[in-house]
Amino acid sequence: MSVRRLHHVQPESFAFNAENLAWARQTIAKYPSGKQASAVIPLLWRAQEQNDNWVSKPVIEYVADMLGMSYIRVLEVATFYTMFQLQPVGRVAHIQVCGTTPCMLRGAEELKKVCQNRIHPEPHHLSADGNFSWEEVECLGACVNAPMVQIFKDTYEDLTPESFEKLIEDLAAGRKVRVGPQIDRHLAAPVGGPTTLIEPSLYEGQRSFTRIEAPPPPPPAAAPAPAAASPSGVTVPPGTPAPAPAAPKPEEVRPPTPAAVLTAAQKAEAERKEQAAGAVMEGKAQVETNVTRATPEGVKETAPVASVADGRPELHTAPKGRSGDDLKLIRGVGPRLEQMLNALGVWHFDQIAAWTEKEIAWVDERLEGFKGRVLRDEWVKQAKKLATGWRPEGDAEKPKK
Repeated sequence: MSVRRLHHVQPESFAFNAENLAWARQTIAKYPSGKQASAVIPLLWRAQEQNDNWVSKPVIEYVADMLGMSYIRVLEVATFYTMFQLQPVGRVAHIQVCGTTPCMLRGAEELKKVCQNRIHPEPHHLSADGNFSWEEVECLGACVNAPMVQIFKDTYEDLTPESFEKLIEDLAAGRKVRVGPQIDRHLAAPVGGPTTLIEPSLYEGQRSFTRIEAPPPPPPAAAPAPAAASPSGVTVPPGTPAPAPAAPKPEEVRPPTPAAVLTAAQKAEAERKEQAAGAVMEGKAQVETNVTRATPEGVKETAPVASVADGRPELHTAPKGRSGDDLKLIRGVGPRLEQMLNALGVWHFDQIAAWTEKEIAWVDERLEGFKGRVLRDEWVKQAKKLATGWRPEGDAEKPKK
């Protein structure tokens, strides 16, 4: 875009006529207090229409005074938007030819040649009679209908050099012209008319639809029943009614056992306990129970744990003696971790000192929020030293030399 400047010849003054002044005051009132400057574009556009379709210096100053804006602010708006003309234009039409890629590919260069032949070889110049002027502008927003031009506030699309010539002739003669596409299409609809959703019944509101469900799969063929043997050992052909079972002898009728009245969950729990009590794995009893899982918040949750063979270390429900060891002496163990270890059943240094790799993994899996701390801070190595009576420098329990 070339540099846009005000025209070197300017009128002496400008003011809205009575009708436009009432419209301008009504438009400004739509904006909240302190935001009246937002009305600058509509006011400039209305002033341009009144001022023979161009914005002069008096127009800019008049609008700025009305909105309480500095002149330079309104000048910035007027020079930025190509919708505002900064010099006199044709009285009948100022033609803006879109030259952006879609229009260029569809014939915008030919439209420019028509302007050069009919109006003036250079843009921003009046025709000999002063009725027409033209310029090339950036995208005007109707790329589907390229090529196109805009004349004041209306667009004319789907142009060819011939239809564009006729448009200029009709404007010059004062004949009514068609706004929008200049071919047989509605707005940006497909050329030649719609190609989909064209069945009239779609718009009558009386269409009904029937849902077609897939048929259910056929039932599997029943396999022939095997021949049954009678209690006497004689084979009974399929379909032969089975003989009624013999009534039980009186001594065989027993009252229901307590297990018979248990719920399904209770039965499953009883079976699980029986299996756990009788199982033996690698020479050790398979112990499967609920052990407290430690969390950073100190909440004790019960969760099923693996067997001894799966890595569970030696755990105690309570400390040996009156109290457990001060596990906080292990570097990396604070009050929260000590509480979590106690909840798991770890109370003493010698327990930690004996941990194997599998046992470390078992404990690490249950230290929610502190995973990896056992190996990173070398708890086992520290616990082995602490189990012998060693204490960190400055600890009250450090043995005397």
